[in-house]
Amino acid sequence: MSEITVNLFLVPTPIGNLKDITLRAMEVLKTVDVILAEDTRTSGMLLKHLEISRPLQSYHIFNEHKAVEKLVERMRKGEVFALVSDAGTPAISDPGFLLVREVLSAGLEVQCLPGPTAFVPALVNSGLPNDRFVFEGFLPHKKGRKTRIDSLVEETRTIIFYESPHRLLKTLEQLAESLGAERQACVSRELTKLHEENVRGNLAELIEYYKINPLKGEIVLVVAGKPEKRESREERQASKKEKWSKSE
Repeated sequence: MSEITVNLFLVPTPIGNLKDITLRAMEVLKTVDVILAEDTRTSGMLLKHLEISRPLQSYHIFNEHKAVEKLVERMRKGEVFALVSDAGTPAISDPGFLLVREVLSAGLEVQCLPGPTAFVPALVNSGLPNDRFVFEGFLPHKKGRKTRIDSLVEETRTIIFYESPHRLLKTLEQLAESLGAERQACVSRELTKLHEENVRGNLAELIEYYKINPLKGEIVLVVAGKPEKRESREERQASKKEKWSKSE
């Protein structure tokens, strides 16, 4: 079988600790024709640290719709691109989905490398169930915010949010109002960095904590889902009797 030519690589970059870059990511970044970066200054510093010198082109939420068509055309002509975000895996709450969709629609090849994504370590070290979960990303800043939160009232899976420091307290208070103040949660900030912090407790406890503790850095908020109702012994016996009576 002939080797598939990849036109677009999605390359995860460290979310804090620069040692989390993979050998494969470095190899790809060294060999592509162009690196598409959410912020060329941020990515430029990473590439300098890694001693990688490749052409950088700006690709972000404000120019992606205009840029996609030309980028796809350049890929058709043989150029190979890598897409990186400021931190983590591209297209996870960052630009990337539109480009991936259009590249695939054009019959070209896309490959996403495994690597850093902030919500994974936050979920795993939260101590909350991680066999089933739902990723909500950033909540709307204003319009639709309460509607989105209210839609999660019956959600039984663990819920993951990204949030900014100045909106965290408001989010905790709104979640407590809709989901209940006793719902367990974990706030993770500055993951993989020197001052990483994971604060666990119910929503009421977290609200009190962050009222008196100033907060900085990137944040992942993990919230327990609604407890699934368990049948009591009497309910199980009644259910069995009902089944027996129907089978007779």
